Amino acid sequence: MSFPIILAHGGAGAPNRDSDGPETACKHALKFLTDGEIDAALRAVIEAAVVLEDDVRFNAGTGANMRIDGSIQMDAILATSDGRIGSVAAIEKCRNPVRVARLVIDSPHVMLCGDGATQFARHRGVPEHDMTTPKAQDRHAKALERLKTGELRPTEQKWRGRGMHGTIGAVARAADGTFAVSCSTGGTSMMLPGRVGDSPIFGAGTMCGEHGAVCATGDGEEIIRRLASMRVYLRIAGGEHPQQACEAEVATIPAPYVAGFIAVSAAGFGMAATKDEMARAALEYRDGKVSIQRPAS
Repeated sequence: MSFPIILAHGGAGAPNRDSDGPETACKHALKFLTDGEIDAALRAVIEAAVVLEDDVRFNAGTGANMRIDGSIQMDAILATSDGRIGSVAAIEKCRNPVRVARLVIDSPHVMLCGDGATQFARHRGVPEHDMTTPKAQDRHAKALERLKTGELRPTEQKWRGRGMHGTIGAVARAADGTFAVSCSTGGTSMMLPGRVGDSPIFGAGTMCGEHGAVCATGDGEEIIRRLASMRVYLRIAGGEHPQQACEAEVATIPAPYVAGFIAVSAAGFGMAATKDEMARAALEYRDGKVSIQRPAS
C-alpha cells in the first residue's frame, strides 16, 4: 500500500505568499483521500479544486478573468489513472466548473464546450451563477487600457494580447496507489470568446496514468504546443523522480513564457515553476501524521 499524497497549486506567477490557499485546499481534500471510500484520489482532487475555485485570489471559478468582450468562459478537467476523463471548455455561469467536469465523466463524452457545456450543466442541476467580480472587472479594464496605449507585456506582443496563464490544479495519490488530477482556469482578460487553453486538454495541461499524475500551469498556447504535461509524465514513466521531471520541463520553457508543474508518482512528488513563483503546497499523510511542504512567503 502507498501512503496518500495531495498537491495543489494556484497558478504559475501566483505569489508564493498565497500558498496558504493551496495548503487549505490540500488539508480539506485529505478528508476525502483518507475516508476509505472508493475513488479517493478523484474525490480529493475535485474538492481541492473547489476550494481554489472559491478563492477569489486565483484565476478559476469565482476568480475567473473576463475575456476581451467582457464575458467569462472557463475550462476544467478531471482525469484518473484508470483512464476516465471529463472536461469542459468555455463554460459559462457555473461557480465550480470542476464539478461539471465530474458529471462529464459519467456521460458518453470526454469533453463538452461552449453553450453545450453550459446547457449540460443546467440539465444536470448545476445552478446558474454570475461569475463577475470587481477583481475581474478591474483586470479587464487594465487589459483594454494596455491595448489602447500600446504599453504591452512581453507575451502580449504577438497579437496585442495578454499571455495565457493563470490556473489552479491538484494531483493526488491514494493509499491504493491510484492517481488523479484536476485543473480549472478562467483564462485571461485578453482572450477572444471561444478560446480554449491548455487546462482542459489531456496531455497538455494535465496527464494521468499508471505512472502518476501531472498538472501544468502557465502560458497555455506554449504548453499546448509542447504537450508539456505529457513530457513530464514520460520522464516519470522513464524512471525520473517527479521533482526532477518538473524541474527539467520548466528549464526547457523559452522566455518570455512561464510555466509550472506539480506531479506525483509512486516515488513521491514534485513542484517547480519559472522563477520559482507559483503558489503551491504538498501534503503527505503517513502513519497517521500530516507533513506539509510549501514555499516560504
